[in-house]
Amino acid sequence: MSAISKTPIQRLGHDFIPKEYLPEGLDEYHIRNIQQKKERTYRQLYAAEISTLKANNNYCPDWSQVLVSESFFPDQVYNSKFFGLVRIGNMSPVFLEYRDLRLSCGIYNSQIISSDIGDDVAIHHVRYMSHFIIGDEVILSNINEMETSNNAKFGNGILKDGDPEERRIWLELCNENAGRAVLPFDGMQAADVYLWTRWREDDILQKRFQEMTESQFSTLRGSYSEIGDRVVLKNSNIVKDVRVGPYAYIKGINKLKNVTINSSSEAYTQIGEGCEIVNGIVGYGCRIFYGVKAVRFILSSYSQLKYGARLINSFLGDNSTISCCEVLNSLIFPAHEQHHNNSFLCASLLKGQSNMAAGATIGSNHNSRAADGEIVAGRGFWPGLCVSLKHNSRFASYVLLVKGDFLHELDIRLPFSLVSNDSYKNQLVIVPGYWFLYNMYALMRNTSKFIARDKRRFKNQYLEYDILAPDTVNEIFDALKEIEYAVGKAFSPEKGHTDYRVLGQEILSNDTDISQREILLSQTEYSNRKVVLVKVRESYHIFRKMIRYYATTLLAEHFYAQDSIDGFLQNSTSLKEDRLMFDNIGGQLVPHRHIDNLITQIKDQTIRSWKQVHQAYHSWSEAYPLTKLRHAIASLAEITHLPLEQWDRDFIVSCLQESVDTKTWIYDEIRRSRAKDYENPFKQMIYNSKEEMEKVLGKLEDNTFISAQQKELEQYRQKVSVILSR
Repeated sequence: MSAISKTPIQRLGHDFIPKEYLPEGLDEYHIRNIQQKKERTYRQLYAAEISTLKANNNYCPDWSQVLVSESFFPDQVYNSKFFGLVRIGNMSPVFLEYRDLRLSCGIYNSQIISSDIGDDVAIHHVRYMSHFIIGDEVILSNINEMETSNNAKFGNGILKDGDPEERRIWLELCNENAGRAVLPFDGMQAADVYLWTRWREDDILQKRFQEMTESQFSTLRGSYSEIGDRVVLKNSNIVKDVRVGPYAYIKGINKLKNVTINSSSEAYTQIGEGCEIVNGIVGYGCRIFYGVKAVRFILSSYSQLKYGARLINSFLGDNSTISCCEVLNSLIFPAHEQHHNNSFLCASLLKGQSNMAAGATIGSNHNSRAADGEIVAGRGFWPGLCVSLKHNSRFASYVLLVKGDFLHELDIRLPFSLVSNDSYKNQLVIVPGYWFLYNMYALMRNTSKFIARDKRRFKNQYLEYDILAPDTVNEIFDALKEIEYAVGKAFSPEKGHTDYRVLGQEILSNDTDISQREILLSQTEYSNRKVVLVKVRESYHIFRKMIRYYATTLLAEHFYAQDSIDGFLQNSTSLKEDRLMFDNIGGQLVPHRHIDNLITQIKDQTIRSWKQVHQAYHSWSEAYPLTKLRHAIASLAEITHLPLEQWDRDFIVSCLQESVDTKTWIYDEIRRSRAKDYENPFKQMIYNSKEEMEKVLGKLEDNTFISAQQKELEQYRQKVSVILSR
């Protein structure tokens, strides 16, 4: 139990910084004066003003410590107490209005301790406010406690002078045993976290990350909490050690402690009723509502926590939503969706554009001997209803898991796959390329959906949302090799061929019937069960088609915007490059060699700050369109077995014409996969008529996404026509 001490009331509001931590020659207000960025001239109260204040039932043990601007109206201060140095900005005989709340400017029924108050602020029923800097035109109403520690960190993982190491805030990400913990800081990006959680064996690199973080902050004690201009904060309980950006709207919170809340007029943040937000960083334009519990976290810009969500020891990327569920010890890249009350995510690295279905249980301490397992999943990860997984498991991009318990560790290396348990035969079944084969509507809609939801005002990183990009195309190339090997191995006994891949290529390229042959994948499940591939020939050829489509559409954009086919062929050597490996760092795709170079520069201290790291991200983002084009050219050369030096106009024309055919096929598949919902008799049976169904669901021909895809198809046809006519 903490001891309660007694001190003369005249000292209330003073000695904020303990003497042993006060720099020589400076007073306890030196950091406060730096934080107060607005130039103001203060004066002492006139005798008549003091008389009016006393008559209005105000109290101060030393009125000389209350300083005001020239425009001061003592009648607008009523039934309040002041302790320590209090500085009050200009007042006007006005009231502030926000939605239906209207409050007169001034200070009413409140207790103010050693704080700066901006111009035209309305403070009503703030029972205790200590060591705050309040901006202009702020509304503070009905708040129990607003207090600041002399060693406040505002959610950053730093220490102040005299703090013991055990008080440092770490985010224990990706693993519950804290083996991948990082120090949070305001401005931290998903890419920063990703780099820091990897390469844990490199002690020098890990030390540099910590040094770069600590160098951003002063160790001096004495920073005040800040409430930015035009913030509305009302009907709340405890607000301690906070920095709140301008235009934020906060109401009905239980606790807001050791937090930075970024907000601006263009991207204002809102926090609603019943929330407890502790030890974290909130990005611009976020929404946190209705009983949320967030502890030791970073919530990136334009993300949402709603309806009792629990986010603990986790990083949530930009443009994401979590509601009604629990997320622990996870690093989640941008555009994540998790909406269901009984879904649980723990100890995972999800690389963005993921969706957690109801009942999905991704929790290491529920299916492992110890709480030290991890899940790593590429973009577009989608565990279906009531899926449970065993750690450690790894998944390629756009893997869909069918409802069920997966009792063994998995390594699913084939992208765009459907994975299911065949309980009757006791085997794992994988449909490679499932999304292309059976649900093109949902797959292609993802790209437009994620782009539309990207509300970032400050797009300092190129976040890749296209389903076909260097990361997924590289995975497809690897998948082709695995399929070829598996097919060749299945036929090798009767063919007498020892090079499985070569045999597999031959079989998949001719008319050999493989439908009756069991095609098995190895090193995929940590069990003795079979892992069976189905729809093998279809997926193999559709993978090859999608690589050619990816590459040619990027070439078409290049031809249309910058270059003719003949001009390209004359200068093609400048774009020649091997097909590079890419890393997904926080939703940004970066050639692996750039990451290696960055790490080297951090270790040798060529790069000394996170600002310089972020500049590297920005430079990579600017170069990415050309980098992606080079990757596309290398991919097309590899998939067609035709080196760039041998390309001619006829080859490019044939590729462009094929891409038009493929895009037409994609549009037809989008429409067909959506049309199945209208043709399903079990879907129709709950409606009295087709007309009623269309009133409820809308007409297929009125579907906005399908219409947009049709328009996009026509535009692409026109682009190719223009290119070919040059």
